[in-house]
This record gives sequence, structure tokens and C-alpha cells, in this order.
Amino acid sequence: MKKGKVDIVTLGCSKNLVDTEQLMRQFDALGYTVSHDSPDPDGEIVIVNTCGFIGDAKEESVNTILQLAERRKQKKMDKLFVMGCLSERYQKELEKEIPEVDKYYGKFNYTNILTDLGMEYRADLRLERSLTTPPHYAYLKISEGCNRSCTYCAIPIITGRHRSRSIEDIENEVKALVAKGVKEFHVIAQDLSSYGLDRYKSQKLAELIERISDIPGVEWIRLHYAYPAHFPYDILRVMRERDNVCSYLDIALQHISDSMLNIMHRHITKEETYALIRRIREEVPGIHLRTTMLVGHPGETEKDIDELKEFLRFARFERLGAFAYSHEEGTYAYKHYTDDIPEEVKQQRLADLMMVQQGIASEINAEKVGSTLKVIIDRREGEYYIGRTEFDSPEVDPEVLIPVETEGVRVGEFYSACITDATDFELVGK
Repeated sequence: MKKGKVDIVTLGCSKNLVDTEQLMRQFDALGYTVSHDSPDPDGEIVIVNTCGFIGDAKEESVNTILQLAERRKQKKMDKLFVMGCLSERYQKELEKEIPEVDKYYGKFNYTNILTDLGMEYRADLRLERSLTTPPHYAYLKISEGCNRSCTYCAIPIITGRHRSRSIEDIENEVKALVAKGVKEFHVIAQDLSSYGLDRYKSQKLAELIERISDIPGVEWIRLHYAYPAHFPYDILRVMRERDNVCSYLDIALQHISDSMLNIMHRHITKEETYALIRRIREEVPGIHLRTTMLVGHPGETEKDIDELKEFLRFARFERLGAFAYSHEEGTYAYKHYTDDIPEEVKQQRLADLMMVQQGIASEINAEKVGSTLKVIIDRREGEYYIGRTEFDSPEVDPEVLIPVETEGVRVGEFYSACITDATDFELVGK
């Protein structure tokens, strides 16, 4: 155990990561050595930032807490704290089942860790973070919460109603990050489409992105987690007109048949979804779309799955993730539907869907061979520099491999790369 050291373990999404980075900055200002996601945490204080979205994520969070609680019993740390979505949702149950944890905090009161340790929270550092990402990119959280009522989703239970940050606050954060060398911003929220509705009484995503793109030093802006119903179409003009706004959009569609969209309370129809995809592609030529699909929701039939596969072949999403339905306590589906689709059927449907997508992704990647693309280099790994195009977010999207014998390449810089080869999920360039 190292005195004066704090270890923080982050589970779940990039929105959790931003919370971790803000807390790390506070400890750093207090003189602590702060480590993130160490394979062997050895600090006197260990903090777990948990995820509570679906079954697999909850299981990972619980297992991580249990492993560290065992180390706590062996006195390998002075304090063990748990924060984040899982403890926001299940604090009483966790306190009962894993009492070795010194204290549990939710998603929004985690700065109380500092005061409970007898330290002072530095309000003047509110917009500052200790980045866990490479120094050339950062996640930018513009709102919290969600007002949507999707039947399967526990996020509104955890995060509460949608709350937008002010445009000025976000601008100030971006300027501070640019001053530290950040060039690329991944704009994140539970629901980008609703940005501004609560604070300004109208959708303000387009205005926000325009103002961020005007800040000198911002070279790439990428948008994550738009909602299809009441989509803010004016963002497409911004994407088309601004060179530093990537032609990339992450928009979670979840399903396509009218039956499932109705059962899932998605507030959009199949016809409207097809029209949305057509309009996005028409207004932003060359855009790459990432989406998420959910299979195995109560009421889903093989016909629904066939419609979904047909939709994938029409939309030809450049990026797609999918997951199997998880029967989450407190959700509308948990209260009103029976989780009656066997797990093996869910997994088979998931595999079938991803097989269709793999073929599409392979074809799209192959079409890039011979083209020249702007690439940012994230790291060196073995025999390659690893980069990304404007169409790729870290961790989830394809990467561009540049042989290390290429002279003059530096991590964190932009280059033009000629694409020479492609696999299903990677490009090779020079």
C-alpha cells in the first residue's frame, strides 16, 4: 500500500470516465499521486466508478467491488469507496451485501468523498480534468439525464431527467482543454437531440457545435448518442459546412419494425426511420453512421428480426453495435412484460444480426482501399502506429495501421494516409 496514492477504476461508458477525470483532478490538486485503471491497485485510497446499465455491466461492477473488498479485508488499502451508476441504483443493497466498502456514493454526489476524507472540494477546478485519454483527444459531456421513456432502459432511473450544461460553460471547458493540447473532442450525452430544451426551451445542439468549432485549435468534433425521434436536423448543415465537424454521427435506433418500435416506446415509426436515414445521407454526403440495435426484447418475433436485417442491408451502417435484452428492475418492460425469449434465442439473433453487419462493414472498408484519408495517430503498438480517420471513435471503431518504418510519424499528430489494404474491421495505410 502506497501512502499518498489514489487508485480509481472506471467501468462503463465515457460519461463515467469524465466523472473520474474530474475527481482525479481534485485529488491531484491536493497533492496525491493518482493512478487510473491500474491492473494491481496499490493506493491507500481505492475508488470504483461503477456501471449499472445492463446485466453484464452490473456483474462486472459487482465482481470488481468484491475483488477489491477482499483486498480491503486484508488491509491492503486504507479506504475503499464505490461511486457511479450501480451504487446510485442499488446503494442499500450493496451496503448490505458488501459491507467491506467504507462508503457508497451515487452518480452525482461523489465529490463528497473529498469532504468525508476531511479535504476541501476545489470549486475553482470545476471545469478541469486529469485526462485518462491520450492528450490529443477528450470526451466532452454536454448534458446529464434522459427524459425518454424507452421500456427497456434503466438510464433515466439512474440519471434522472435531462439537464443541459450552458453553452458558455462548455466553451470554457473546451478552451481550457485546447490550451493543454487537446485537438479532438467527442461530444457525449445520454441524448444529444434534447440538448438545450430544458435550459433554452429549444434544441441548441447545432448552435453549440458551431460555437465549439469556432474555437481555435479544435480540429475534430465527433457526435455521440443522438436520439432519432425529434432529431435536430440543423446539425446536418453544421456538419456539412464545418471542416472540423466530423461527418460522423452515433444515433441509437434499437429496432425497425413498427411492432417493436411501439412496444419499446421509441416514439418513431419504421417509415420515419427510413426517411431519417435517407435525409441524413442526402444532406451530409459520405457521412459514417454508428448505431446500436437491441434484440430479444419481449414481444420480438422472427418476422421482426427479418425486418431488422432488411433494414441493415438498406441503411448500410458503417458502424453498428448490438446487445441482447436485459430484464432490468424498475423499467417499464420489467413491470409490464415477461422476459419470455430464451437466452440462447437472444444470442442467436444477436449473432445473426452481427453476421449481416460484418459483411456490410467488410464491403465498406474494402471501398476505402486506394483513397487518401486524414488520420490522427493515437499510439504505437508493436510494428504499427495506430491511427483513426474522422469516421472512427476510439475503442469502438476501426483503426488505421501505419507501419513503424514510416519516418517522421508522431503520436497525436494528423497525417494524410493512403489506404493500401482492408480487413473487416481495420485499414492499413502508408
